Amino acid sequence: MKTVHDVGGEPDAPMKYENKEYEYWEHMTYVICEVLAWRGIWLSEERRRIGNVDVGRAIYQGIPYYGRWLWAVARVLIEKHHISHGELTDRMVEVQERYRDGLAGRMLEATPKSEGDGADVRRNEHHIRAVGIGDPQIYAGKAGTPKFSVGEAVVVRDLPALLYTRTPEYVRGAKGVIAEVTYESPAPEDETWDRTDATPEWFYIVRFNLSELFYGYTGTSTDTLQTEIPERWLEKSL
Repeated sequence: MKTVHDVGGEPDAPMKYENKEYEYWEHMTYVICEVLAWRGIWLSEERRRIGNVDVGRAIYQGIPYYGRWLWAVARVLIEKHHISHGELTDRMVEVQERYRDGLAGRMLEATPKSEGDGADVRRNEHHIRAVGIGDPQIYAGKAGTPKFSVGEAVVVRDLPALLYTRTPEYVRGAKGVIAEVTYESPAPEDETWDRTDATPEWFYIVRFNLSELFYGYTGTSTDTLQTEIPERWLEKSL
């Protein structure tokens, strides 16, 4: 199985590199996403799944990176019944009318109609448990002894990626070396569904040799790539 986010070498839309700061809308999109997390509306892995995986190719390839984040904001608010699709549509039309002639040098400005108390808003438990501690610090000491140590050779398991994963397809089945034992946390495959009973596990930075990872790689034989992988995806290399 291959999720939409895991293009794995398939033809993709060309990307132009631009060395620039965030545009204002990109910055504000990031702020919205963080506020929704701080207020218990979603977890970061929910955002990644909703905005990068549970989408069609037209959206994935046709909308810029932060555009997908913004699209995910609308989707989570509607799916969790915080607003209706009709309410969102009405507000979008109002904004379109307000800036009918473009921004013309102006900054986007929010004009909320009212402010509620938020007491009855359904929220997750995580944002309360992590207050004053942090994430992933809240999971420290809950995963037991790490199964692997720095310098140990490992193989990435080729597990089915049915609905969601953050383990890239191009490293599945590949041999690597543990570069760092990082932290304890629920695996993305569990956290993305807001499973409060998910058992934390260790995460590792794994280093791969690029010439072994990609057939026909034209760089040097010492070039490496590192990526973070949860323990369930790893096994000892024979």
